[in-house]
Amino acid sequence: MSEPSPQSTSAGQHRHWFYLIPQDTESARLLYAARLTEKAYKQGDRVCLMCNPGEQIQALDRVLWQFSPDSFIPHTLMDSAVAPGSRPEKVGLVSGQPSPADWDTVIVLGASLPAKADRFARLALIASSDAATLNQARGHFRQLRELGIQPQVHDARKSRS
Repeated sequence: MSEPSPQSTSAGQHRHWFYLIPQDTESARLLYAARLTEKAYKQGDRVCLMCNPGEQIQALDRVLWQFSPDSFIPHTLMDSAVAPGSRPEKVGLVSGQPSPADWDTVIVLGASLPAKADRFARLALIASSDAATLNQARGHFRQLRELGIQPQVHDARKSRS
């Protein structure tokens, strides 16, 4: 799977993307998130993966440890009790609200956007072809538009034959 090279779509250095993948499983979505994380991590970014608490964050933790035999992405699970500026790793799985001061790239997998979505340098949302996930993504898209953000959409479903 090849991720597109993101281009700036809004003023300044802020970049926002929607990735729509053709698969309809949560495992495919988490694997795509792991690959984006690896790419951003190797570029030196501090990466936050916003997850729902419970099963989603635990499943992503497992994926990050196992998705590639040649890769290692040191990461930590963080909850909303973590104070801004106290993250011990360059990659964090967060079930609470991340701080724009702590992260270069935020990948949204959970049910909500970060409270200050327009203040992050890079924001990526990944949706599978599952109906519930697509509905959630549509809601996120509307919220971003209300903040004046026009995310660039990468729809991999169109390239499928």
